[in-house]
Parts: sequence; structure tokens; C-alpha cells
Amino acid sequence: MKQNWSFLVLALGLIACIFILGAGAPEAAGTIQSTAEQAQSPSVSWTSVLPPLVAIGIALVFRQVLFALFLGIWCGAFLAGDLSFFSVFTSFFTALSDYILDATADAGHMSIIIFTLLIGGMVGIITDNGGTRGVIRAITRYVRTKVHGQLITALMGFIVFFDDYANTMVVGNTMRPLTDKLRISRAKLAYLVDATAAPIATVALVSTWIGAMVGFIADAEAKMPEFNEAAYSVFFNSLPYNFYAFFTILFVILIAWSGRDFATMLKARITLYKAKHEPELDRYNLYKEKIREDEIKKTESHWINAAVPIFVLVFGCIGGLVVTGDGSNIQEIIETADSYKALLWGGFLSMVVAIAMTLSQRLLDVEDTLKGMMDGMHTMFDGLLILVLAWALSAITVELNTADYLMSVFGDLLNPYWLPSMVLFLSAITAFATGSSWGTMGILMPLVVPLAWEIGNSSGLGFEVTHEIIYACVSAVLGGSVWGDHCSPISDTTILSSIATQCDHVEHVNTQLPYAMIVGAISILAMVGVLVLSIPWWVIYPLGVVVIIAVIFKFGKIPDPEEYAPEGKEAAITSLD
Repeated sequence: MKQNWSFLVLALGLIACIFILGAGAPEAAGTIQSTAEQAQSPSVSWTSVLPPLVAIGIALVFRQVLFALFLGIWCGAFLAGDLSFFSVFTSFFTALSDYILDATADAGHMSIIIFTLLIGGMVGIITDNGGTRGVIRAITRYVRTKVHGQLITALMGFIVFFDDYANTMVVGNTMRPLTDKLRISRAKLAYLVDATAAPIATVALVSTWIGAMVGFIADAEAKMPEFNEAAYSVFFNSLPYNFYAFFTILFVILIAWSGRDFATMLKARITLYKAKHEPELDRYNLYKEKIREDEIKKTESHWINAAVPIFVLVFGCIGGLVVTGDGSNIQEIIETADSYKALLWGGFLSMVVAIAMTLSQRLLDVEDTLKGMMDGMHTMFDGLLILVLAWALSAITVELNTADYLMSVFGDLLNPYWLPSMVLFLSAITAFATGSSWGTMGILMPLVVPLAWEIGNSSGLGFEVTHEIIYACVSAVLGGSVWGDHCSPISDTTILSSIATQCDHVEHVNTQLPYAMIVGAISILAMVGVLVLSIPWWVIYPLGVVVIIAVIFKFGKIPDPEEYAPEGKEAAITSLD
């Protein structure tokens, strides 16, 4: 009843907001333009930030992601229309026909949807044929504690380094059964998966991200005729300044190794501990005996029945990149490759191999094999709905020029030495509001890099200093985009992490947010230290590690096993049967 009243109040508040916007938005639309006008963008308004704010706020407060996303899209469709009273009703339908439909019609988006379903189908097959349990049996010879399980999960992110989507889906689905056995919370698993996906792909010298990032840098250089450094060289030289990516990777490894948690992640861990004695708290059925009985009855086969399809997935995607790319070296091939085709080919090939291995060994009959495939795909449906709505909302933010508005607000605050720090913060806000790291990179890179070049030249800075500021700005856009992406509940990679780990999406966002914010704050301080205080980057990193360790051991805790009663840091698997 209380929740029903909450939604009633929310609906009334939203209707009031829409009428207010209809009355005030036209006047406000032309008030803030400055930097956006210089970038030759359409007029922007403060109202452009409302659709993502509506979606984010409702998702976090009411834990209803689908409802929140649709309201955000509806609000955006109204603002993109004629702002009349009648438009309040027509935008309800155009939200579906003009934005949600277009989100599914996009070839790249459909590739991700199909790839996700293929991964789900493959995982469903190797789960039912016993291969996954075989992998767990093999790994548990060496993984006996929560700490080991967390470290293995984090380090697996380095194996599937070439694409964040593939990283998230493979590691999340593969490690979930093992972490469930170890009683590691789904929220912690989702964080370990999410925090090692995009950061690793961002700094990997060869990945599906590199082609896009180099392309964004090249677009920016096109506006700087006097700047003739190769785009890939700019990316490579910018790596030392990508503090968020490297500090996030360090943070994940250190917090996994320490066995400690704090803030909302610690609360999720304590809730899981209490669930052993309070079944109503066991939201993922990790302690229910029925689950154990079902697992005992299911087939257990050799670990190779899961490992081979997974390896086929990884190397199939790499092979697809090679086939679709063109160049004389690996980097040129990756830059020109069609990553969507590569993912589709790798995913489809892995599912075919899983089916062939299952049927050839008579682990399952045809009917049960197809049932396992469909069950695996079915687990992806809820998350895919969220993903489609997130894409539609992202399209709304592009149409309303949300990024241009944010640039117009913060643009006048930038100066040569503080520029990278401000860009890092601005990129994070933009990615948080739009839910798209790639979208943020594509929008801000062509604006920020020429701005850094012009400011450096107009301020009379030396050649080397100007280049350092450009390198730092490039990494600020890349790192800030990933930071905001980690914090945003409408981010596609955050949603995919929830899908792969089967973690409640809002819980994943709430538990990941404090960790991401701490690393983001350290990254801003590091950027200030390098550019403003002139501290070498090779000194900044050891200092950052010291700060991260201090934060983890100061605020992080290992729940007392006497108080929360099942196991503490050294909870071990004693038997899988």
C-alpha cells in the first residue's frame, strides 16, 4: 500500500513537472548557449538534463528501473516536441514509436542484443550439460576462500581484455556459480565484473575500444591543422594520465585481496550473512536447500565442456576482428575491424560448439539441449528490456543536446592547468547523465582537445606543456566517461553487468557507487597533482596506491562471523555435493 501511494505521488509530481516545463521551457531554451554556440550546436536549455535526471532519480529512489526509464523517455519526448498541452499525451506514444523503436532498429544495438542472447544460450547449455559445474570443481581445488574467489574473478577481466561487453558477459556468467558457492554477494560479483571491463578495455593497446577512441581523437585533430601527431600516438602518450582506469583496476585487486568491504557493499554482504538464518533476506536463493538438491540431480561433466565454448567465444571474437579488419599490423587491423560482426560471429560459434559437444557426448538429448539454450536466453530478457530503454534515453539526450548544455555551463571555468581536472569531472557528469561512455567520448573529444590546443597557444605555453595538457585532456575524457558510466544506472555496461551476474540492477548501482566515487575523487586529485602542482605521474601512482590502501583498511571491514554467523573472510567450500 505504501508503495502504491509512492507511485501515486510520483505520478502527480511528474504531471505537475510536465506542465511547468510546458510553460517555462520555451523561454529558457535560448538562455544558455555560449560554448555550445561556438561549437555550432543547436540551442540548448537547462531542461535538457531533466530526462536523465528523472530516470536516474526514480530508479534510485523507487527501485523500478523500467518504469523510471520510460518516464525519462516520455519526459524527453515531450521536451523534444512542441511543448503544448496536447503534446503531453502524444509524446506518450512517440516515446515508443520514435525512440524505443529506433533503439532496436539500430544495427549496432541489435548486434549487442543478439550477442547477449547468444551468450545466454551458450551459458544455458554448458550449465545444463554439467560443464559449468565441472569448471567449478576444477577451480575449487585452488580456490578455497572468498578472497581467492574475488581475486580470480578480478583477474579474469585481464583475460577477456579486448571488449568490455564480452568481458562482462563471459566473466559474469562463468564466475557466478562459483561465487554463489563461496557466498560472495551478487552485488560484489557485479562490481568485480563491471570495474574490470571498461577500464581494462580503455587502456588495452589492442581492443575494440581503441578503434573508436583513436577515431574520436582523429576527429578532434581535424580541427587542429597545426597539430600533426598521429592519433594513436596521442592515445599512447595519454595512457599515464588515465588515472581513473588504472586506479580502478588497483582498487578492485586490493579490495578483493583484503577481503574487506564498506558502505553499501558491506551492507549487502551483511544481509547475505543474515540470510542464512533469515530466509526472507535470501533474495538470490543462495542458501535454500532446494537449490542444492536441484544441483545435485543435474549432470556434472568434464570442465572442458564449458572451457572449450568459452575459449571459442574469446578467440572467435578475436578472429572476427582480424577477418573484418584491414592493415599491416595488429593495431591497424583492430582500428578498422567491425567489432559488432566479430562479437556476433564469436557468440554464434561458441553456442554451436556447445551444442555439438553436448550432443556428440550424449550429455543431453536434443530437446533438453534446446531447452537449456532457451532458458539461458530467457535469463537475459529483463536486462535487455532495460538496455533498450537506456539506449532510447541516450538518443533523447543527444537530440536535446544535453552534453552541449553541460559544456556551456562548465566551459567558462576552464583554464590551462586546471583544464584536464575539469574535463574529467565534466566527462563523468555527462556520462552519468547520458548513460553512454562512448557517446560522451564522441561528443566531448572533438570539443575538448581543440579547446586545450587553443588555450595552450593563447596562453603562451611551451610546446611540451601544451602537448602534456592535450594528453591529459584525452585521458580525462576517456577516464571520466568510464567513471560516469560506472555510476549511472542507465549505462549499458552497468546494465549488462547486472544481467551477467543476475544481480538486482539498482542494488548493483547503489553498491558500486561509493567505490567508483572514491576512485574518481582520487583521480581528480591525481590530475591536479600532475598539472597544477607539477608532480611527476610516476610519483602520483605510488601515492595513489597508498591512499587506496589507507581508505580500504580505514573504512573496510570483514563482518564478524560470530555476529553475522555463517563465515568470515576465510569462508571455504567444503563440498560441492
